[in-house]
Amino acid sequence: MSGAALAQEDCPRGTLDKAYCDRNGDLVADLPTDPKKVVDPSALIFSYTPVEDPAVYQKVWDGFIKNMEKVTGKRVVFFPVQSNAAQYEAMRSGRLHVAGVNAGGNALAVNCAGLVPFAMMAAKDNSFGYEMEIIVPADSPIKTPADLKGHKVAFTDATSNSGFKAPSAILKADFHLEAQRDFEPVFSGKHDNSILGVVNKDYEAAAVANSVLNRMIERKVFDPAKIRSIYKSETFPTTGYGYAHNLDPKLVEKIKEAFFQFPWDGSALAAEFKKEGKFIPIEYKKDWAVLRKIDEATGVKYTCK
Repeated sequence: MSGAALAQEDCPRGTLDKAYCDRNGDLVADLPTDPKKVVDPSALIFSYTPVEDPAVYQKVWDGFIKNMEKVTGKRVVFFPVQSNAAQYEAMRSGRLHVAGVNAGGNALAVNCAGLVPFAMMAAKDNSFGYEMEIIVPADSPIKTPADLKGHKVAFTDATSNSGFKAPSAILKADFHLEAQRDFEPVFSGKHDNSILGVVNKDYEAAAVANSVLNRMIERKVFDPAKIRSIYKSETFPTTGYGYAHNLDPKLVEKIKEAFFQFPWDGSALAAEFKKEGKFIPIEYKKDWAVLRKIDEATGVKYTCK
């Protein structure tokens, strides 16, 4: 038996890569039982989910990083990543300790890189994210998603979570409805087109992000009495912040403190993320359940390269 095979102990791990264990069933990697594998690095490496210009975000996170240095007593280095895959690989190989990972990629980072998500940005009233809603004209005979059988349903475009992927997965998993077989999908291009299409009765039904819907109602773009919602999803989370599973627990407590006690008001983060006003604790098992369900329904596998 090779050293690598010996190192990979037999333990419960669910969908996690064989490098990790999950004895407590919380779906994230446990702290290694071998003290030699627990790390307390002299400098912490932090990265934010890839964006068009990582250099701009380095400035946005600068004050946050200085605060983390103060709280942890360690040097913190911002690591600009060019792709999601590069971010996961850096954590898997021990070159990244704390990261903000895009909502859709959190499950892959958890299963393949040992990410332990613990925080998310939220508004001061603790609200975060948005929901997918299926709307119909107010006087439509369609009362529930099951009634969509035999009708046309408007989606935004194939890359959208709330405008296509989530409703497709939910309609299939919960209502046994599949596009082409049970209903005819049409594509509007964007959320406001779908919403106005329902208002004007060009579409019999549409799946939309209620963040867009609510903004349009606030701007008085249409009379909300003209539409009716027949389905509202669970709240979809946003970027999840997590740490590498093998970090020293005392250091992890300091990292959490740096997030949850960060002075948000007047910061560069507040200027960039205008709706948010703090970090709130999250549980991957509970808060990412809806995204894992979508992954399962759409055939996404957490295969680690």
